[in-house]
Amino acid sequence: MRYGYVRVSTKEQNIDRQISALTLENIPQNQIFIDRASGKDFDRTEYQKLLTVLQADDEIVIKSIDRLGRNYDDILEQWQLLTKTKKVHISVLDFPLLNTKNTSDTITGKLISDLVLQVLSYVSQMEREQIKQRQLEGIREAQKRGKQFGRPKINVPPNFYDLAKKHRQKEITIREGAEILGVSKSTFHNWVKNYSFCQKK
Repeated sequence: MRYGYVRVSTKEQNIDRQISALTLENIPQNQIFIDRASGKDFDRTEYQKLLTVLQADDEIVIKSIDRLGRNYDDILEQWQLLTKTKKVHISVLDFPLLNTKNTSDTITGKLISDLVLQVLSYVSQMEREQIKQRQLEGIREAQKRGKQFGRPKINVPPNFYDLAKKHRQKEITIREGAEILGVSKSTFHNWVKNYSFCQKK
């Protein structure tokens, strides 16, 4: 039996490309397992379901090697679990040289497959680390230029802080504070809730 596995590590990523690639391999939709949540660890609902249905000599088809894990150790661990423990075949569409079905019959084939796997896993991890590093550097540069991250500051009347303090000390109600400032109860309530993001005019 052939199964497809799709993973997207963030909500922004699109799964269509992976699914299209698996569909071209004639894998039925009901045999494609899709995880949309972060793959920081292997508590992936669909991946775990896939592991329970796999039988020896089944085949898992994935778009790229990094669908198996987020780092070098994860990928190698899952590769060993699937090929050695579960005794299933893996087909990597972006890198056919890794396909275990083509290399499992010879020692040389297995050796080449294992070596290529380790190199690709390492490269995949290095790429992710470089992306994170560039993001961090970009944030630092933006902060140097004065760009603020997070929730924007909220402009409030100068006497808001005294009223917010009184409200927290239960000296006045939300309604009373709102009436003094001439704003709605919901506005005053939101200002109090986001106290740390407020700034004086």
